[in-house]
This record gives sequence, structure tokens and C-alpha cells, in this order.
Amino acid sequence: MASRPLHIGIDGRELLGQATGVGRYLLGFLEVWATDAACAHHITVFLPASPPATLRRLMPRVRVEVAPAARHGTAWEQVELRKLANAAQLDVFFAPAYTAPLGLRCPSVLAVHDVSYFAHPEWFPWREGLRRRWLTKRSARSAARVITLTAFSAGEVARYVGLDAGRIVIAPPGAPAVDTMSFVGRPPVVLYVGSLLNRRRLPELVAGFARAAHDVPEARLVLVGANRTHPRQDVRAMARAHGVADRVDWQEYVSDDALRGWYGRARVFAFLSDYEGFGMTPFEAIAAGAPPVVLDTPLSREVYGDGARFVAPDAAEIGTALGDLLQDDAARLSLLAAGRARMARYSWSRSAALTLDALESAAR
Repeated sequence: MASRPLHIGIDGRELLGQATGVGRYLLGFLEVWATDAACAHHITVFLPASPPATLRRLMPRVRVEVAPAARHGTAWEQVELRKLANAAQLDVFFAPAYTAPLGLRCPSVLAVHDVSYFAHPEWFPWREGLRRRWLTKRSARSAARVITLTAFSAGEVARYVGLDAGRIVIAPPGAPAVDTMSFVGRPPVVLYVGSLLNRRRLPELVAGFARAAHDVPEARLVLVGANRTHPRQDVRAMARAHGVADRVDWQEYVSDDALRGWYGRARVFAFLSDYEGFGMTPFEAIAAGAPPVVLDTPLSREVYGDGARFVAPDAAEIGTALGDLLQDDAARLSLLAAGRARMARYSWSRSAALTLDALESAAR
């Protein structure tokens, strides 16, 4: 615990708009800090636009400063955000999404969730990949501490960014609360939630679903997420090629209420990712009663343990796993029980405490 209250500045851009993974991550521990009477620190969130409702309900415990964006993205971060942070007389600055303003007058703590653009540059347009690698490396090497979410990611950050392990803090996120929705009587829906990325094996997922659908005539595959593949992948064309175009539904974005509805209707969840920093959506599915099928990777083994069905990136194996879980209530219930036990290891209180400790250590 710090010997005095600190002024902590935070880049809040990920809370704006259609907040996804990093935005939910940041909100998770902001809510803990805002409701913890023992947290005496002063928190200022910097934004390029008016705060969303999720942040307004934490005010005035969390203070907000807005600098309307004359520039966007990296330009706003490196010009307007740096000016705001340096004028605010901060004790420490937290950047929750891979990069931070260079030239800060206070120590910084940086969250790097994964380093896919280092490990797999082929997944990114070359300009974007170059910008991400250069700025992440500069930001990380300038930071007093770098936070990541898993032991796997800590090793990757050390390897690709060149940081000493002593500067890396592992602070896993919290898990979602278990929903009371029944897992029985659901339609045979296979759900995927997350940005559509090349590393998430969409061709194999569609091909595997087509195999499972042969044995489960009413099965549907529902994909929720913006298409950010590079090179571009067309999931509708994949579905047509496998003869399941009328059984695959893709929606780029849905509201939180609609998403909860899909989780509550899904019988199985699929997330076949080669590379993640954590991967929260399988836990969201477990919480809602849909056991996950995930790609067998070191990260997946570390995070999900025996709470997921592991598969190779092979359409036949994927199809078998989906078919088994679509048709076998006992197998689904067993996997859900193991998954919910695994989720109990993760809490936002612990994540908030570890993150705050890193900020306090950086400010000393």
C-alpha cells in the first residue's frame, strides 16, 4: 500500500463506443476501485469524447477529463493525451491497451495483453504491424511495470519485447458471474463471440460445424464479431462452400442484452484461437451454461484447464467435438461443472489489487 494517496491517470479510450475485450477489462477493476472505501487514490480517466454510461455511474469517485479529438488513434494518444497527462500532475499513468504516450513526466504502467503482432506479423497489414511493434516496444521499455494476463503471455512479452522478467506483472482478469439460466432445453446452437481474426480458425470452425450439422439437422452456427481478418476471410462464402449457408448467421455487433440472449440459447461455444493473451469469451459462455470447444494450445491449457474440450485445428476432430456436446447433456453438464470450478480462480478483486500494487510500486 502506498504511503499517501496517489493521483492515477488512465487512458480510457477503450471504454468508448462498442467496448470489447480491453474495455471490459479496464471497467472490471475500475468498478472495484470506485466501490472500495479502502482505496484512497485519486483516479482520472482521460477521454477524447464524452464518457459512456458505464463510466458515468462511477463518477465522482472516478474523475473524467475530456479532450475532444482533433486527432484520432495514435495521434491523439501521442499529442492530446500526453498533454493532458503531463498537465494533470500525476503520480503514475496506466495505459491499458498496449501503448502509452511517450514523454510522460510521471512513471507509467502498461498492459500488454498479447504480442501477436510480433509473433505473427502475417496476421496484420504491414503498416499496422510496424506501428504496433515499434510503439509497443518503446512504450514497454519506458514503463516502470508491464502488466500481462497469463504466464504464457509474460514469456512472450519477455521474448519479443526484450524485457527483464522482474518488470513484468501477471494480473489475470476476473471471471464473469455465473448465470442462473438453465443449460437444458436449448436449441442446438453453436456460438462464437469475438472479432473475426485469422488466428481464430474460422475456416476450420465452419468446416467442423458442417460435419456436426450432418448429424444434428437443426444445428445452427452463430458468429458475433466484426470481421478484422487479414488477408480477408469471407465466412458467408465458407458456409456456402460447405452447404450450410442457411444455417450460419453472422452479426458484426449486438447489444449486451442481445449477446446475453445468444449465450443463454447456445448449447455449445466454439473459440478456436491459435494465439490469445487470455480469451475471456469461453468463460462468459461457461457462466451462461454453454461449454466451450477450444484449440489445444499452451494458453488454453493454462487458462481453462479441464473446463474446456480441446481440439486440434482439424475439421473432423472439431466436428466430432461439436457433435458430441450438441447431443450429450451429461457431457455438457460435466464440462460446465469443471469450467465453473476453474472460473472460481479468477476475481476482479484480485485483478484490481494486483494492478493497483503495480501502480503503487511504479510511483515509489
